[in-house]
Amino acid sequence: MGRWAEIRELTRHRALSFLRQPEAVFWVFAFPIVLAAVLGYAFKSGAPPPSTIAVLESESGTELVARLEADSLVELQRFADRDSAELALRAGKVDALLSDSGAAEPTLRLDPVRAEAELARLRVLLARGRVDPAELELDAITERGSRFVDFLFPGLLGMNLMGTGLWAIGFAVADLRQRKVLKRLLVTPMRKSSFLASFMLSRLLFLALEIIVLTAFGVWVLGVPLRAGLVQFSLLCLLGAASFAGLGLLAAARVRTIEGASGMINLIMMPMWLGSGIFFSYERFPDAVQPVLRLLPLTALVDALRATMLEGAGLAAVLPEVAILGAWLVVPFAVALRIFRWA
Repeated sequence: MGRWAEIRELTRHRALSFLRQPEAVFWVFAFPIVLAAVLGYAFKSGAPPPSTIAVLESESGTELVARLEADSLVELQRFADRDSAELALRAGKVDALLSDSGAAEPTLRLDPVRAEAELARLRVLLARGRVDPAELELDAITERGSRFVDFLFPGLLGMNLMGTGLWAIGFAVADLRQRKVLKRLLVTPMRKSSFLASFMLSRLLFLALEIIVLTAFGVWVLGVPLRAGLVQFSLLCLLGAASFAGLGLLAAARVRTIEGASGMINLIMMPMWLGSGIFFSYERFPDAVQPVLRLLPLTALVDALRATMLEGAGLAAVLPEVAILGAWLVVPFAVALRIFRWA
């Protein structure tokens, strides 16, 4: 059997094996839509959440507390003693603790690192008359491409390509090795490169349906723009999925158990979950760390997808990200091919 015929048969077998696993189909196709729907609708529209501020019952009659109580963007929680209020603050059940509310300079206890706490502080200042809200005219962002849901969706798309690529391939290879199936394949004339390539190709076979479903949901339901060409968008998704498929093969190249593969995949994914700018810009990290974060495959993919979808950037504008994704495709696959073991 020739190499291409060998790869074709192996890919067909992998695809059929995937379709026989309903749980795998759910995690690849249904779960990403549920996740996009929940997060998309959570950030698509609606009033801002109120600030939850704790006050002591003994101070409920002060003028400041009365003003906060009348504010629709403030939710007061009253506590009988300070210890219980402090406990609620430590547990994150309230954003801030207001004490000495009748004094000329009341005390607001909070964690200044939390954005919710800073928002609560500003609303207390408004209630005290330190800032006149009438001095500012609110210009709410409503145009497509500028909303938070527009920023969020390309990150969710990239995160899905990463998760399904790593788990669908890495988990499958580890499962075959743990069940001693790979050891039996060692005595066949099958080439190692053909076997590993079939995992990548079978993953890419389902990519079209996965991307069509997710992108259609984002564009038609959430209103996320797609301002560049479909060809460029599709090529970026294809390259990103192939890069994560190579990482999935590398993660499972030598581990003997599913637990080992799970730990290795989580080790690979964790830095990208935290630092690739899915939910917030990675530019919030220190300047010294940002060059490293830009070299991560998920960062490159999400940056390229955002530029393509939101800004209408052409292929030339995202060539650096394409080069990074290409490197993450070639190097992990080559290393996996070299260190892969059957047993």
